[in-house]
Parts: sequence; C-alpha cells; structure tokens
Amino acid sequence: MILASLFFAFLAAALHVFIFTMESVTWTRPATWKRFSIGSQDHAEITRPLAYNQGFYNLFLAVGALIGIGLVVFGAGPAQHVAGWTLVFSSCGSMLLAAVVLALSGRKYLRAAATQGATPLLAVVLGLVAVL
Repeated sequence: MILASLFFAFLAAALHVFIFTMESVTWTRPATWKRFSIGSQDHAEITRPLAYNQGFYNLFLAVGALIGIGLVVFGAGPAQHVAGWTLVFSSCGSMLLAAVVLALSGRKYLRAAATQGATPLLAVVLGLVAVL
C-alpha cells in the first residue's frame, strides 16, 4: 500500500506541475486559455496575474508532495518518515480539497475536478491504510 500511495502522490504532483506550467507559463497561449474556458485573448491577458499566482499554489503543493515522497522513501529514521507522510497527506489533502471546491463551482467543472482529485484521493486513502 505504501508504494501505491506514493505512486499516486507522485502522479498528483506531476499533474500539479503541469497545471502550474499552464497557469504560470503558457496562460496567454490560445490552447491554454481555451482549455480553461477563457473567452478571448484579451480576457487571458486580463486574468494572467491571477492565473500566474494560482499556478504557483499548484507548484508548491506539488513540491510538498515530492519532498514528502522523498522523505518516506529515503528518510533515515522514523522522524523523516513521519515528516514525509505529513507532507504527503497535507499536500495531497489540499489538492483533494481544491478539487472538491472546483466541483462545487459548477457542473461544467466536474470532469476537471475528477481529474484533479482522483490521484490525491487515492494517495491519501492508500496512505492511511498503509500507516494505520
């Protein structure tokens, strides 16, 4: 269960790095802003600072999960393992809760919320089974 949990945490982190790239690096490219249902290039330019900031939230969640995975896998003692699981649960739990908020934002966001929330949900559930 530990390996499966960490695998799903890694996938969740990778997805959030991808989301960071879209929101903070490629936001004003038509392929990106259309994916986020932005109506025009002008709207993409107007919302760019907000997307840029939100992208970094996603990056920081991914980094937290990756550091947690590293501590669980390579940690030298129980303190590093506890810190690692704390980071994995905190980061993936935040990703999962953000997906719930997205789902509650409207029916048109359900698919995106499911995509965003599935891997952190599996990471958290399998991790809890493994450590309890």
